[in-house]
Amino acid sequence: MNAEVFKLIKELSKDEELPLELLLLADPSEKLVREYVSRGKCFIMNLDGRTVGTYVLIPTRPETVEIVNVAVNEDYHGRGYGKQLVLHAIETAKRDGYKTIEIGTGNSGVVQLALYQKCGFRLTSIDRDFFVRHYEEPLYENGIQVIDMVRLSQDL
Repeated sequence: MNAEVFKLIKELSKDEELPLELLLLADPSEKLVREYVSRGKCFIMNLDGRTVGTYVLIPTRPETVEIVNVAVNEDYHGRGYGKQLVLHAIETAKRDGYKTIEIGTGNSGVVQLALYQKCGFRLTSIDRDFFVRHYEEPLYENGIQVIDMVRLSQDL
């Protein structure tokens, strides 16, 4: 973990503006984004005077929390900031007393699947047709239609 990068990540306060443009990079449904942000805690990474990354932690079951909407501004891709956001989420969940942390991504998210496994997550299940059920328009990533949600988890 890079302690210097961790210092750049903080919880968004209720009076701060939601980084909607970033959140919509990871989930194109503003309605869904606003709904889950209202149920969880939004964290932002500030760098060079601007918000360049974000993630949301949502309690889902007793002792379980889910990371949703990990997003990094496209100008900052490839620099390890996504990994730092995920590691920060894991540390935050531990600090908050959770025993399990979960994350999900689309079946076509090969980069995300690799990242999450490098951060210690293990594949747990597939939510078939998740993106077909929850999104009006078809989504595509890496030239593949996003249909299923691949679920991963980690014991803390």
